[in-house]
Amino acid sequence: MTSELIAHAVITGGASGIGLATAQLFRGHGAAVTILDLHRDGADIAAGIGAEFIRLDVTDAEAIETCAAGLEAGAPPTVLVTCAGILQRMDPPEQISWAEWDRVTAIHQRGTFACCKSFGSRMAVRGAGAIVTVSSVAGIATGPLHAYGPAKAAIAHLSKSLAAEWGPKGVRVNSVAPGFTSTPALDRGLSVGALSGNRLAAGAALGRLVEAEEIANAIGFLAGPDASAITGVVLPVDCGYLVAGDWGVYGGLR
Repeated sequence: MTSELIAHAVITGGASGIGLATAQLFRGHGAAVTILDLHRDGADIAAGIGAEFIRLDVTDAEAIETCAAGLEAGAPPTVLVTCAGILQRMDPPEQISWAEWDRVTAIHQRGTFACCKSFGSRMAVRGAGAIVTVSSVAGIATGPLHAYGPAKAAIAHLSKSLAAEWGPKGVRVNSVAPGFTSTPALDRGLSVGALSGNRLAAGAALGRLVEAEEIANAIGFLAGPDASAITGVVLPVDCGYLVAGDWGVYGGLR
């Protein structure tokens, strides 16, 4: 990744996991970074890498609009990365509460759109910018995540629609679709036995989990000038999880 077009990156969910890895990558290449997050230690984490921190709930569209307007008046963001998200329990559909469905959908689908609307529309007025959303392989392949998966699929579709909408105005919009990635959130699922690390690794062609830094590298590429002709793509970064899936009916990978 080169930094010449990434002067100021705004990263939602940037205080942990993929978002933090992306913030660290951008800072390492000299970009200014503003982290938007609700993490209780977010201010200290941001300060530790030389980033700015704004406590913000991505489900609060009014707060996002206020934030975008304030940043635009100073150093306008040239890149937006929407990493904010939560995981979902693997419950059967009849056991999923509407409260959980609404929260997962609000953070992922509504939150991504609200951030794109406020920040991306200003990029379009300026005539330049790059947005990278975070979808998931769960939005491509089915699984027992009946709120999370559809919300991630919606992010992928939204990204393509916005790429067509804002492309003529100089704004590129792409999405990464991470596979099972070693993050604090996934580690909590592994620690309580909700997921099996060995099983997750065995389900990927490369035989391992994805590292957060590997997702960050893909985000950095899509946000930067080396991807100047790329817009509207959904890029799986999954250690080959998607290509390995159907091999199970033949006895698994060999």
